[in-house]
Amino acid sequence: MGLLQPGATSMNAVTIPRELIERLAAARRVAVLTGAGISAESGIPTFRDALTGLWANYDPQELATPEGFARNPRLVWDWYAERRARIAAVRPNPGHLALAALERRFEHFTLVTQNIDSLHQRAGSRTVVELHGNIARVKCSREEIVVGDFALDESPPRCHCGAYLRPDVVWFGEMLPAGAMAQAEEAAEHCEVFLSIGTSAQVYPAAELPLRALSSGATVVEINPECTALTRHAHFALQGAAGEVLSQLQEKLASA
Repeated sequence: MGLLQPGATSMNAVTIPRELIERLAAARRVAVLTGAGISAESGIPTFRDALTGLWANYDPQELATPEGFARNPRLVWDWYAERRARIAAVRPNPGHLALAALERRFEHFTLVTQNIDSLHQRAGSRTVVELHGNIARVKCSREEIVVGDFALDESPPRCHCGAYLRPDVVWFGEMLPAGAMAQAEEAAEHCEVFLSIGTSAQVYPAAELPLRALSSGATVVEINPECTALTRHAHFALQGAAGEVLSQLQEKLASA
């Protein structure tokens, strides 16, 4: 396993192993899983970190569950409207851009994300599987279909059927989109290299994806500032900021 020494978190201490570059250069199928860590480098706080100011005293169960929405739909809608505005104001970081560049190199490249911010798409990534939905979209809370046009002066607006619209994101207690999860599992099981980036490897079923890749014979690479539950299983664990490590990896691969 290509592990770094404990505490090696800065880019100056990160060495991209030649063996990793060689395996990537020879690969045709690559799968990637990204978590909140890569978006944090663009200034997007995690869900719980965003509970500040007026929202500091609210229980996440009141803001991100179907039951909370049923009790107080306006509160939930306003919370997500504020988050949507914050996310719209940030830009993709070097990590997002490096992944978009890597995608263009491989014959089969699937980027699976737990993030809801569209930063991968905005950076130029094309094949993005959204496990937890997308905060920029809204859907009918009854029919579960995405709605494009709605009244901006209502909080929350209503669907043509009369039901409230809600963010098209996965709330606590809800199942992940079946099609997205199936696509992610297929990519993990058939890839030659799997990159796990900026995720704690503790939230299932997404945390199972690198293990599926590992059991299928893929080279598993973790990029994260700290050790996680995946670190001891990974072939290569690169401790550092995703933007810095991915930029260096992409540059070395381009010159390989």
